[in-house]
Amino acid sequence: MRTSVNPWAPASGRRSGSRSGSRSEGRRGPAWAVTAALVAIPLLPVAPPGASPAHADTDAAGERLADLREDIDTLLRHSSLEGAVSGVVVTDPDSGEVLYSRDGAEQLLPASNMKLFTAAAALEVLGADHTFSTEVMAEAGPGHRRSVENLYLVGGGDPTLSEDDLDGLAADVAASGVRVVRGGVYADDTWFDSDRLVDDWWPEDEPYAYSAQISALTVAHGERHDTGVTEVVVSPGKAGKPPEVDLGAAEGYAELDNRARTGAPGSGGTLSVDRVLGTNTITVSGTMPADGAPVSVLRTVHEPAGLAGHLFERALERHGVRVVGGVESGDAPEGRSGARVLADHESPTLGEILVPFMKFSNNGHAEMLVKSIGREVADEGSWDAGLAGVESALTGLGVDTSDLVLNDGSGLSRGNLVTADTVVDLLTRSRGASWYGAWRESLPVAGESDPFVGGTLRYRMGGTAAAGVVAAKTGTMTGVSALSGYVPGADGGELVFSIVNNGHSGPAPRGVQDAISVRLAEYVGHGSAAGVRPQSARVEGTGEMECSWELAC
Repeated sequence: MRTSVNPWAPASGRRSGSRSGSRSEGRRGPAWAVTAALVAIPLLPVAPPGASPAHADTDAAGERLADLREDIDTLLRHSSLEGAVSGVVVTDPDSGEVLYSRDGAEQLLPASNMKLFTAAAALEVLGADHTFSTEVMAEAGPGHRRSVENLYLVGGGDPTLSEDDLDGLAADVAASGVRVVRGGVYADDTWFDSDRLVDDWWPEDEPYAYSAQISALTVAHGERHDTGVTEVVVSPGKAGKPPEVDLGAAEGYAELDNRARTGAPGSGGTLSVDRVLGTNTITVSGTMPADGAPVSVLRTVHEPAGLAGHLFERALERHGVRVVGGVESGDAPEGRSGARVLADHESPTLGEILVPFMKFSNNGHAEMLVKSIGREVADEGSWDAGLAGVESALTGLGVDTSDLVLNDGSGLSRGNLVTADTVVDLLTRSRGASWYGAWRESLPVAGESDPFVGGTLRYRMGGTAAAGVVAAKTGTMTGVSALSGYVPGADGGELVFSIVNNGHSGPAPRGVQDAISVRLAEYVGHGSAAGVRPQSARVEGTGEMECSWELAC
C-alpha cells in the first residue's frame, strides 16, 4: 500500500568516465516558485530624441557596453582578489554576443557551482517527474498472517525520506495485519554501492552535515532535508555539572561521551560537539554558561542506513508490531521472488526536490543524484558510473565538456575543474530544455528573505537593482568562490553570467561578485548605475563555506 504524502507540508582531478578505482563534495509548496517570464528581445537602449535612430542605438549601445566592461574590470582589481585568478564571462544568450570575458577558458575549482552540472544531468537523465521509492518487504516462508520471519527496509536513493515517512511505512505494515517479526529488521541500501565518501574529501570534515556519508537508505532531517545527520541539542546544567545532551534521532543508535561542564552564569563558552571517525560516538567537550541558551548542531552518523533501520524499528513498536530480533544491514531476497512488498513510499518529484537541493546547496542530495544517474544508465549506483552518466548527459545537451573534470557531484572535492565558459555554456543550453522551468525555480534569488526562495542568496544584494532579479548558484570553500546564473532584463531578454574566483587568501570575495551582479542588473534596466564599489555581502558564518552548511541562511 502506498503512503499518501504531501511532500512539503507543515587533489588531482580525473576526467569523468576514467575514474577506475576511485570513489570521488521545509516544507513549502507554491511559495518556492520563482516566476521568470522571459521574452527574447535585444537588450538595447532607446534612442534619444532628435538622434538618427540607427546610429544613436549603435553608438549608445557601444558606449554602455564599454562602460560595463570598464566597471567590471575595476571591480576585479579589488584588494579582496589580490593574487587570485578569476574566470568571468557575461553573454546575451539571445544574440550570442559575449559582453565580457576574462580568463573564461581557465580551468578552476567550482566549489558548489558543480551542482549546476549535477542538477542539469539529473533532470536530463531521470526527468523532472522522477520519484524515488522506499519499500518494506517481508520474507516469504512458513507462518501466518500476523507474523513474518524478517522485514527488509529497502532504500531507493530518496534524499527526502523523513522520520515521518518511516512512521507511515510502519503504520502500513501494521495495517497489513503483521503483529510480530520473529527475526529482525534488515536495512538494505544496496541500490547504491558501499562507498560512503569521495576519495579526496577531508577526513576532518566528516562529522559535519556538509560531508555526510552517502547511502541509498538515509533519513533526511528537517524541512531542508539534510541527509545522514542527527540534531544534537546541548543545554546547560547546574554550574559545575555536565550539560544535558539530546542526541535527537540518533538517540539509542549513537553513543554519548559527555566531557563538557557547565560554567558559572555569565562565563564564556568553549563548547565543541564532535563525532569520533568510524564510530557513532558523539563527543561533547568544553564549557557553556549556566545561563546560556541551548546549542543546536547537526552532526553526521556513521552508516546512515543503520539509523534508518533503527528509526523504522521504533516506529513499528509504536504501531504495535513487535520485533524479536534487532536491526542489521542486509540484502532483501535475491530478485525479490522470495519476498512480498508490505508497504512502499514515493518521494516528491525530482523537480520539487531540486528546491532544497539547490537553494541550500545540499551536498548529500548531489551525490545521491550522481549515484542514481549511475543506476539509471549503467545499473550501477556508484560515483564512477554516475559521473560518466553526468558527462554523457551534458554532452547530449550540447555542452562542450572538453575542459570539464568531474570528481564528485557537489563540488566539495578539489579534484573538480570547470571553466567560466563551460558554466555559461551549460546555463545557456539549459534554457532550451524541457525541464528548464524546474531548473530555474531551484536557483537562489538575490535578496529574497524567504529561505525557500532566496536560499544562499537571501542575505545578499538586498535593496539593490539585483534584489529579486538575479537568480544564481553560489559556491564557496577555502580559497574558492563562485556565482553563476541569470539576470533577466526589465523589459525582456536576459544575461547569462559566471564568476569563478580561485586563490584569494582572505574571505570569499562575495562583495565583488555581488557588485558585478548589481551592475549587470542595472545594465538590463533595473534601476540606474550607482557606482561600482563592491557590495556589502551579509553572509553569516566563517565565510569559508556555503552559509547553509553552517545553518546561517
